[in-house]
Amino acid sequence: MWARLESNTIVEILTRPKALNIGGTQYPSNIFSMWSNSELATIGIVPVEQDNTNLKDKEYYINTNQSFVYDTETGVATASYGTATAKAIADTLYTAQDETDGLGTEGEVKSRGLKYNHKQIINAQAASILQSTDWMIVRATEGGTAVPSSITTKRAAVRTKANAMCTQIDAASDVDALAALYKYNNENPPVRPLGELPTV
Repeated sequence: MWARLESNTIVEILTRPKALNIGGTQYPSNIFSMWSNSELATIGIVPVEQDNTNLKDKEYYINTNQSFVYDTETGVATASYGTATAKAIADTLYTAQDETDGLGTEGEVKSRGLKYNHKQIINAQAASILQSTDWMIVRATEGGTAVPSSITTKRAAVRTKANAMCTQIDAASDVDALAALYKYNNENPPVRPLGELPTV
C-alpha cells in the first residue's frame, strides 16, 4: 500500500499498483515494482506502514476505519485504527421510544448479543454430533431395538458438556472474558477454557 502526496499531504491511498499521471507525466503501474522507495518518493509516492495497535478481533469488536498520517521526518505514511468498540454481549431490546417510533415492541429482542450467538453455535455443534445416532433414538421410540447404553451415555455427555459450555458463556462478564474462553494455551494438545464437545 502506498500514499500519494502533494505538498507533504496525503491526497490518495493506493492499495495496488496502477498507472498514474503526476504533474502532467504519465507513469506506468510497474514503477511500484521497478523503482525503489526513494525513487518513488521523488514523485510523491511513499509506502504505508500498518499500525495495528488498536485493531481488535472483529468477532468481538467493531473496528474503526483506518486513518492515514504522513510523517515528514521519516518519509513514511502510517495507517492506524481508532479505538475499537466492543460488540453487545447481551441481547439489545426495543425501548419505549423505539415502540413510539414504530420500530418494534418494547421489551422484545432488537438484535442478538454475542452470548446468544455463541450459545447457538455450541448447540448447533452438539446437534450435529448427536445427529449420527438420532436414528437409534427414533427406532427405539417407535418400538424397535433398544439404544445401546454406551450410545446413550455418550449422547448424555454431549448434552451435559454443551449445557456447561453455555453456562460458561453466560457467566462471561464482558467481551474480553468471552473471547478468553476460546483462547487455546500452549499445552500439548492445546486446551481452551471452554473445553470441547465430546464425540459419539
